[in-house]
Amino acid sequence: MTTDGKKVTIDHVASLAGVSKTTVSRYLNGRYDALSDETRVRIAKVIQELNYRPNRIAQSLKSRNSKMLGCLVSDISSPFSSILVKGINSVCTQVGYQLLLVDSGDDPENERCAIQNLLENQVDGLIINTTGQNDPYLLELKRQKVPLVLADRCLSAPGIIDTVATENYHITYNCISYLKQLGYEQVAFFTPGNGMIAPRILRYQGFCDALHEVFGYSGEENTYTFSLEKEADCTEKVQQFCNKYPKERIALFAVNGVTLLRVLNAVQTLKISIGANFGVCGFDNWGWADLIPPGITTITQDSRLVGEHAAQLLLERIAGKGPKDPVYEELPNKLEIRGSTVSS
Repeated sequence: MTTDGKKVTIDHVASLAGVSKTTVSRYLNGRYDALSDETRVRIAKVIQELNYRPNRIAQSLKSRNSKMLGCLVSDISSPFSSILVKGINSVCTQVGYQLLLVDSGDDPENERCAIQNLLENQVDGLIINTTGQNDPYLLELKRQKVPLVLADRCLSAPGIIDTVATENYHITYNCISYLKQLGYEQVAFFTPGNGMIAPRILRYQGFCDALHEVFGYSGEENTYTFSLEKEADCTEKVQQFCNKYPKERIALFAVNGVTLLRVLNAVQTLKISIGANFGVCGFDNWGWADLIPPGITTITQDSRLVGEHAAQLLLERIAGKGPKDPVYEELPNKLEIRGSTVSS
């Protein structure tokens, strides 16, 4: 309410901030690229002073009895996402909640639009597997008291919004160290691109640190890093790494399960024998890893459990329960050793 008792509208915000309604709308929809830092700060200050909430968000917050949760995943085609959603839905089913699922396609604009659509459908809260490119927007939702839990991917600065993830840095460091123990002399890191995706960044940091501290490498890490822009790139870059070290024992580490499959397809195309002189390992144990000869060494992360814990935490927040401060829960991962990594 304003001082004269009238309901606060977007017009009030625009007037006090000295900007147009369109500019305020851009801010509310997370389109910060079109706004200067000064304008963003000014609008945020006015919104906070007036305690303004857009109608669609206010309506969803008032309707805490919709018995619906919104879930946004970054890539529905990934097995990780489907397993994550199974975990979330299992909790929803137990407590009589319905799950509304949306795929952002790893696009930040799609992510913002999808969140707004879910709020307009009056969901009681949100579980988001974020693109990593909407931190200010997610923080604004938190400020507006929208119940929100991040699954797997945290903000660039963790510990601000409730998050359930798995441990990435140390397990990657340990895996690369294990390859050294087995006698592999050179290790490469394969990724579709780390971008601003927290788990990939942490895994890459673990890889780089192990490269320096365990392998004793003192050069540039990008010499051992292969970013796959297109699927066809993988075969070319596997061959490139093999050609660089023709007489040494080498190993490839894949940042996630999708990349690991691409690496294995490339290895098959190149007719490379996996094992003693050419090791392969990476994240995600999706069931096929022990079926592909000679068995693929993987890092198992329980994405179903991530979904379950995220849903339980969100329901606590909706009920007004749980710790006062934001929760950052990191579930353990496990290295599953198979025949694709062996000693010399």
